Amino acid sequence: MHRRQFITTSMAALTVAPFAHADAAGFPNWIAGFRGRARAAGISDRTFDAAFADVRYLQDSIDRDRNQAEFVRPLADYLSSAVSDTRVVNGRDKVGRFANVLAQIEARFDVEPQVVTAVWGMESNYGQRRGDTPLISTLATLAYDGRRGEFFESQLIAALKILQNGDVSPRDMTGSWAGAMGHTQFIPTSYEAYAVDFTGDGRRDIWADDPTDALASTAAYFRRFNWTKGQPWGVEVRLPAGFDFSQTSRSVTRNPSDWARVGVVGVDGRAVPDYGEATLSTPTGAGGPAFLLFRNYDVIGRYNNAEAYIIGVGHLSDRIRGLGPLSAPFPPDERRLLRAERTELQQRLTNAGFSTGGVDGRIGPNTRAAIRAYQRSVGLPPDGHPSYMLLQRLR
Repeated sequence: MHRRQFITTSMAALTVAPFAHADAAGFPNWIAGFRGRARAAGISDRTFDAAFADVRYLQDSIDRDRNQAEFVRPLADYLSSAVSDTRVVNGRDKVGRFANVLAQIEARFDVEPQVVTAVWGMESNYGQRRGDTPLISTLATLAYDGRRGEFFESQLIAALKILQNGDVSPRDMTGSWAGAMGHTQFIPTSYEAYAVDFTGDGRRDIWADDPTDALASTAAYFRRFNWTKGQPWGVEVRLPAGFDFSQTSRSVTRNPSDWARVGVVGVDGRAVPDYGEATLSTPTGAGGPAFLLFRNYDVIGRYNNAEAYIIGVGHLSDRIRGLGPLSAPFPPDERRLLRAERTELQQRLTNAGFSTGGVDGRIGPNTRAAIRAYQRSVGLPPDGHPSYMLLQRLR
């Protein structure tokens, strides 16, 4: 763990602590320049001075931002912790303990209690890990660093507006090293746009031990992006022998009754109810679980668009609701490719005559089409999945 190095600042002066990282030398001047930009965005000097009274340069935030590991954890391993038995039990307990509040939230926003609770569980383990990093310090540090300066400065402006509105004090405005806040880890701009004062005390308080405002704000966010109450995020399905895996493209949509006509049925062997149009997904390829995905899948994706996260929230909400574990096993050798490996896969496919439309390490429709074409040429199920086994075969 990196030692947290910092600069202390005050309303009267900005002085560099003698043990601060050399890169921190310009931090005081950056803050002085930022004051004008904050003022132009409507931040009063009083709010600014209160927010920056104890600001510190956080080297730890820089180190974390520059050294984020790629997410390559197998989906099976991710779900084993994200949807652990303990998290499921605790989620059911939270639904019971906060039944009245969650019912009121559902009545206003039409988002089921289990879904809101699942986000709470995924984001902070039901409030146990809300983050204790001083938010203004970390956002100012990351904005000054410049690697993603424009993004973090926009978050810093939004955080100052939250303080100016009186929703929280500078001392109590804490979160993750990257600026996510409260029980359900809103970033400041999302908080500004979607957070609600559900308790009616005049403050949108997502930091308090009482999670009411945070849970309601999450429901308000989902409602804003057209969550459909009663529609699942996805349903695990069985595929028929000899299934054409080219139909696992997000561009192929059918009602579940139409999917059933080509042999795609629920794990109970019956047609999935017609909740709406659905696409078919095999997130770990032909050898793993398959799902019909509905529009609510994409609504969860607005919160965090990582496939593993969306499936984690959706599956956790199902388990909290009383459904069982997934039926199909995951492939034993499944793992996600590193960016360098994705780039290599694209290059090797292109060299073999299956153009990916560019070599950039991003697996989009063109790359999946190239994978399917290659898989057909060698007699593999054309699932379009960029697996490590596929890369090994191309080497």
